[in-house]
Amino acid sequence: MDTLVKPADDKKVILITGASRGIGAFTAALLAQQGHKIVINYANNDAEATRVVTQIEALGGVASCFKADVSKSQDVSALFDYAIQSYGKVDILINNAGVMCFKKIEALDDETIERVLAINLKGSLYTMREAAKRLEHGGKIINLSSSVIGMKLEGYGIYTASKAAIESLTAILAKELRGKNITVNAIAPGPTATELFFEGKSDELIAQLSKAAPLERLGTVEDIAAVIQFAVSHQSDWINAQVIRANGGIV
Repeated sequence: MDTLVKPADDKKVILITGASRGIGAFTAALLAQQGHKIVINYANNDAEATRVVTQIEALGGVASCFKADVSKSQDVSALFDYAIQSYGKVDILINNAGVMCFKKIEALDDETIERVLAINLKGSLYTMREAAKRLEHGGKIINLSSSVIGMKLEGYGIYTASKAAIESLTAILAKELRGKNITVNAIAPGPTATELFFEGKSDELIAQLSKAAPLERLGTVEDIAAVIQFAVSHQSDWINAQVIRANGGIV
């Protein structure tokens, strides 16, 4: 059996959207500790984004942050400009930015529909479009979807719709990038203990979802970051146009 040779340059420039807190922030710190250079995108909280960068630098990692609203195409273009000007290239895009909405379809107002689709769908589409043009040969696009697509839970209609679109776009973009050696995959967490998950939910619903998976607990940011870490690594190079469901068996 031939010896597996690790590529000489396995340290990447990784752009993570929505990385000032939660899964994005933890993933940024984890990947920075492995020697990757991280661009932390955020939309609102300057203090949280700066805190993540400071933590990474304190551990000897390399990171910087850039404020951009991914629902605006001009902001996304500026985000990629910044990353390339700062580090010379972008190897990997992790599409983590997103908002949650827990509301029955009949109760949805126009503003909520537009906000969820603007950030979750248009934001991811804008970053995918930019990445398709600007990622290095051999790069990776990792989209964050959700296992609610399979669960079909009441109250998650518009959120589920936005994530279902992401999974379709993932497979289609992977095919459109034929010849560029760029993989496109999605990771679909189940219920995960983050601020985004807890927001707007009753204690009863949280308890119900906590026991729904056979493993009888909520996922953690560590659980999801570990899967993203695998998707970033060379061990995932033969995986393309797929959805990895990290949900403890809930669906």
